Amino acid sequence: MARGKSAAALDLPRPPGLDDSCATATKQDTIYETLRAAILRRWLPADSRLPSSRELAHRWGVSRGTVEAAFDRLHAEAYVARRAGSGTRVCAVVPERFLAAPWRAGGSDSGSGSDSGSDLVSDSDSHSGTGTGADLHSADAARHGGADAPGVATEARVLAGRPFVSRMADPALFPMAVWAKYVSKAMLGASAERLCSPDARGAPELRGQIAAYLRSHRGMDCAADDIIVTTGIRHALDLISRSLLRPGDSACVEDPGYTSAERIFALAGARTVFAPVGAEGIDCAALRAHPDVRLAFVTPAHQSPLGVTMSVSRRLELLDWASERRAWIVEDDYDSEFNYHSAPLPALKSLDRHGRVIHCGSFNKTLFAGLRIGFIVAPPAVRERLMALWQTTGRSVGISEQMALADYIGDGAYLRHLRQARRAYQQRRDALLDCLAAGGDGQRGQVSGSQAGFHFMLWLPPGCDELDFCARAAADDITLQPLSAFCRQAVLPPAVLLGYTALTLAQVRFAGQKLARLLARARAEPAR
Repeated sequence: MARGKSAAALDLPRPPGLDDSCATATKQDTIYETLRAAILRRWLPADSRLPSSRELAHRWGVSRGTVEAAFDRLHAEAYVARRAGSGTRVCAVVPERFLAAPWRAGGSDSGSGSDSGSDLVSDSDSHSGTGTGADLHSADAARHGGADAPGVATEARVLAGRPFVSRMADPALFPMAVWAKYVSKAMLGASAERLCSPDARGAPELRGQIAAYLRSHRGMDCAADDIIVTTGIRHALDLISRSLLRPGDSACVEDPGYTSAERIFALAGARTVFAPVGAEGIDCAALRAHPDVRLAFVTPAHQSPLGVTMSVSRRLELLDWASERRAWIVEDDYDSEFNYHSAPLPALKSLDRHGRVIHCGSFNKTLFAGLRIGFIVAPPAVRERLMALWQTTGRSVGISEQMALADYIGDGAYLRHLRQARRAYQQRRDALLDCLAAGGDGQRGQVSGSQAGFHFMLWLPPGCDELDFCARAAADDITLQPLSAFCRQAVLPPAVLLGYTALTLAQVRFAGQKLARLLARARAEPAR
């Protein structure tokens, strides 16, 4: 390559996996991983132009459609930008610290000193938090509710069948008769010792299945020993905050964001600071303005509530901050399996080279809310501390449900259910968007975050009062949550959250038409 020239994809060698007929990865996966690695290693620097899919397909001897599919995945994850007339260009900015950091299995740090996290984990048992936290272990049904506001159900429970606070896994889709057989099999096959003395970290079979799923579908380098089984996201966040935060420490939450996180951090004696969220995710400059922050809580796949996906550049910047400050990042992966435009995106944890990300997931969000099984992917530096608190406060995940879920995942039933649910949710989302477009004055209104998850934002006409709009909807038997209920310091244009996944198509269409008429009237009122 000539001096001064940036690397191009055509300069990259043909991926060897393309020639391996026995390879487990598809050609699309191989091309995607090759280009992704080239971007992260800066062989393809920011703003460099990739060749056309036709050129690359000819060079590497694959179909153009295969290359296009790989390009689409890179675009969906914000590694590249695709614009008519300017081709495909790299848009991910990779920090120098990321290039220098070593890859380690399990994501552990290379050092054993303060960078291992010992500065953040006290050796004493004095930090036990205040209160039992039992209320935090309840169902995740209300987990993204807002703060109280007079006359409006901003703290409304997330309920199946209630427009539009039904942002949860639809229990009607889950095959309860099939699940009963898995639970019965688990109970009949369990030994007395297993029933009386379960592994405190969770059933080994389940932890192994979770690790295998995360490796295959979320891009994480993890093993069963990295997994701790919990009752859900709130339980995980409570364990993490009371284990890693000392009274007086600061923790950061996205603004707007998950309002329960502030209350959970308060139980640990920590102070909460807020960082605004933009089109690329959390504002890392605002995060850096608080040098005493020890932990940041983020929802990178489908930000709650705005629905934006954190760009790769912002993810790398966030990881750089955590490594530099020796802070922790808690990744809440609450609805990432339901991406309607592409395969689920790799987790933030998949980019973690220093072991600073604590990844949290929940089957309550993918199967049914009452299951009460979640998990933490814990770096080695924090694992024992989390387990010490978990064993002290008592374990509450039933062994029979864990063993049943392990078989359910291992038999492929979990993936089949996800595919079925994804199709159903996408159909309901599309129906709601169609109602908003067809009703009232024929204008859909501006929406964001509809590419994935259980909900999207509907932005109201300028000058529209959120609470008044929600009150009018309530009079028409529609429950809405205003965006302002999720804000602490951020001031954003008026908007409401629309959850649709646990509604029938008939409910979506009926309530969607009423909502469209309300939106049309709100749009017309300023003109009068």
